[in-house]
Amino acid sequence: MVGRRRRRVLAFDLGLFRGHGRRRDRRGRLARSDAADALVHGDAAELRRARAAPRVERQSRSSDAASRLGAASAGGRELGRNRRPRAAARHVAARDGNRKGDRVVAYMPNIPEAVIAMLATTAIGAVWSSAAPEFGAQTVIDRFSQIAPKLVFAVNGYRYGAKDFDRIGDLETILAALPSAEMLVMLDYHPAARKAPEFRGGIRAWPDLLDGPAIARDAFQFARVASDHPLWVLFTSGTTGLPKPIVHNHHGIVLEHYKSAAFHFEIEADGTLFFYSTTGWMVWNTLMWGPLMNGTSVLYDGHPSHPDARLVWRLVEAAGVTVLGISPSYIQLVRQQGVVPGREFNLEQLQSVMLVGSPSTPEVFRWVHEAVKPEVWASSQSGGTEFCSGLLAGSPLLPTHAGEIQAPALGVAAVAFDDAGREIIDEAGELVVRAPMPSMPLCFWGDADFVRYTDSYFGVYPGVWRHGDRVRFNARGGCHVLGRSDATLNRHGVRIGSAEIYRTMEGIPGIVDSLVVCIEQPDGGFYMPLFVQLAQGIELTDGLQDEIRRRLRHERSPRHVPDVIIGVPEIPMTLTGKKMEVPVRRLLLGDAPDKVASKDATRNPAALDWFTQFAAARRGG
Repeated sequence: MVGRRRRRVLAFDLGLFRGHGRRRDRRGRLARSDAADALVHGDAAELRRARAAPRVERQSRSSDAASRLGAASAGGRELGRNRRPRAAARHVAARDGNRKGDRVVAYMPNIPEAVIAMLATTAIGAVWSSAAPEFGAQTVIDRFSQIAPKLVFAVNGYRYGAKDFDRIGDLETILAALPSAEMLVMLDYHPAARKAPEFRGGIRAWPDLLDGPAIARDAFQFARVASDHPLWVLFTSGTTGLPKPIVHNHHGIVLEHYKSAAFHFEIEADGTLFFYSTTGWMVWNTLMWGPLMNGTSVLYDGHPSHPDARLVWRLVEAAGVTVLGISPSYIQLVRQQGVVPGREFNLEQLQSVMLVGSPSTPEVFRWVHEAVKPEVWASSQSGGTEFCSGLLAGSPLLPTHAGEIQAPALGVAAVAFDDAGREIIDEAGELVVRAPMPSMPLCFWGDADFVRYTDSYFGVYPGVWRHGDRVRFNARGGCHVLGRSDATLNRHGVRIGSAEIYRTMEGIPGIVDSLVVCIEQPDGGFYMPLFVQLAQGIELTDGLQDEIRRRLRHERSPRHVPDVIIGVPEIPMTLTGKKMEVPVRRLLLGDAPDKVASKDATRNPAALDWFTQFAAARRGG
């Protein structure tokens, strides 16, 4: 257990959520009879964004909100005062005729211009969505075509790992598949690429969007919208079928983000937040927590470990980062390269390391305290695109137990259910949410009858949100996420989480990564292969396989020992860095490759090709 010295005590009254647990309609809104007790009084209530999220526009020490966003790519830069979101918003609304409810999308990297475009969109009451330029054309089409955007922001290319990528061809394909798009705003981000694609609609250059004199804060009017007016549309990773277009509303997200930023991440005024993210991941949206709290956010566009795994730590030192959000898989890479950040960099200002994106292990916690900073607050958190926030979170008021998430997030009635829908403690079960949260999805865009929404989350336990993770809570309220429910391993009738196996595999020298699945056999038995990616120069010898089996049996249980260990060139990952356990499982069950996953939604498609061939060979096909 790791203690932590706090500068102040934070308290949070759950009574602030005065409608929590009351009757709601199918969109998660408070029923009309409860309107008088709600934080927002009825569906017609209006929320002025100038009072909340565009606090980014109301910094006490700067008349330019965007100056609170630092950016790093080939070199660090800060937003100049001539790049104000107010100017962009006025041009988008007045000159291009965009109105409340119109969809505005961006095909841009994690750069200040993307933030300005988002703030301009929300300021006029339009609905925002974004995709990273490394996404393939079909991946973007699968997303944006569902919401029929009117305005598109885009770059002509990007740079990643010292290589330039021209995206004009893909952009032309995307635009051709979006008949609703009327205007394209182009940012010249790739010096060698064409400045703009062929497009049937109007095209404007980014600098033209900001022409004219600066607009004073008092001279700009933010659009007033209903509390449940759509703010933005986020998409699930889309490993199979069309990605779910998840709609969030203004008031819920503002409240949820204030809660998370203040109480679970403890971002302070003058603090600096840095998450490594692309615009295609919900973490990008949460980068707005920095300015929201009168602090700063660092935007980084590029490879997280080029030229080596010290890159992120260089940025932490240079920007004076106080709160760092990073994935346990990145920590594993840093460990393998022998980097000791606390010894090599000045991390005096770093207060918190938030481990997000996948389950963390005690070993990762220990490494953070030993190699980064002994007094840093290391915290594991787990959430989802559905909430653009956390379900299970950290708390500065509670002790930290290595490898354990400290508690459910404030205002979240998260527990574990067994198959019969009973709450269980100290047993693995389904992660569920039993009452409405401060912010939940308004709907899926285009899902008028809520059929897809209901089937996705309420089909197993009627009236109770099933999140799709396996989790184990303990008596003190802490918990461990064990992996996705649909990738749970069934060993002779006993279900175990893949995260337990990965924890052991991370500690075995020579193993870069691993993936485990379990499938049912026609005879009623089970087949559980363990696929391992080996470090360069390492062979999967009998001795190494024996060591893997011994460690799993000793550290876990005999049920954790795989039926076979197979070396693979690479582990397939989604675009957001998650192991593609479910697609691999479905391939082994005999599903067609084009039905289990979209290659455009895969970070390394060749890795999935290997598993397709393996599955066919195993079936004798």
